[in-house]
Amino acid sequence: MIRVSIIGTVGVPSCYGGFESLVDNLLDYTPDGVQYTVFCSGLQYEQRLETYKGARLVYLDREANGVSSILYDYESMRRSLDCDVMLILGVSGCLFLPRIRRRFKGRIITNIDGLEWKRDKWKWYAKALLRWSERQAVRYSDTVIGDNKGITDYIKTAYGTDAVLIPYGGDHAERTEDDALLALYPFAHTKYAATVCRIEPENNIHIILEAFAAYENFPLVIVGNWENSAYGRALKETYSQCANINLLDPIYDLHRINWLRSHAAVYVHGHSAGGTNPSLVEAMCLGLPVLAFDCVYNRATTENRCLYWKTTAKLAALLTEQESVFPQIARDMQDVGTRLYRWEHIAGQYNALLQQ
Repeated sequence: MIRVSIIGTVGVPSCYGGFESLVDNLLDYTPDGVQYTVFCSGLQYEQRLETYKGARLVYLDREANGVSSILYDYESMRRSLDCDVMLILGVSGCLFLPRIRRRFKGRIITNIDGLEWKRDKWKWYAKALLRWSERQAVRYSDTVIGDNKGITDYIKTAYGTDAVLIPYGGDHAERTEDDALLALYPFAHTKYAATVCRIEPENNIHIILEAFAAYENFPLVIVGNWENSAYGRALKETYSQCANINLLDPIYDLHRINWLRSHAAVYVHGHSAGGTNPSLVEAMCLGLPVLAFDCVYNRATTENRCLYWKTTAKLAALLTEQESVFPQIARDMQDVGTRLYRWEHIAGQYNALLQQ
């Protein structure tokens, strides 16, 4: 029996983000001979399950995100010294890996996520700490995973180390019908564009909003955490009065979020940092035409087969001049999504690493 500790997520059942969805779907394909332990933030779960999909759950009374994630990850590692494999998702606690490595005799597999130290939201000292943690993750892990070719190329260039490319899956996103939601969201009676993301500068929400505010014939729906930052609050105050713009608070009900996305005429993806973004591959698997911010990560994810923008003018031009090609873009996105981002295939890649 191979005992695997999964470290670095809020926990399962997933209710938060990409790594949580990864773990939730990974557990659906647990091979014989593997026993998972998943560390969870007890502050996020009113009901503390002992097991979930065959995995043992261990709760820590710490926040799994922000500064608290450093000690949350370290405590998870410290309590996993008797396992065979540590699967670490993200680098927050990896500054402790030199200490852990001296005591741990098993294998360490780390998914370094999306170059967190490059994100604008962090101050210089936080960026320095995250970059140092990334360096320790690459140095002290037996295997490093990158979720995007842009990430694996970066690891090779920056550290001279080969990383394994394993993206996220998106085929858990399914088209749904719900007349009650149609009554709740009247904008869905006509074509509209959709975006689901954290409201952060590197997701270029300001550019998306500027483009749609200038093109009132195309409604826009953005689902995000508007109240979590001055950036989000300022955008909400500025654009909430636009008749064609609908700014919705976070939605964690998968049925509802799938319904909102699957009824959209186009998906607008503004992420410029990180690797393979879960919301992008989910939109692709739903067969939506995609207008993506032009960066190496998004081009790699979509195989250069969607439409790209970097400025307000370019995004507005795509909406007004390229709508006739949206059906072909949708077919291309579904083709790439079905071929590359199926959870069964992705879980098989992880399982192969665990069983080496």
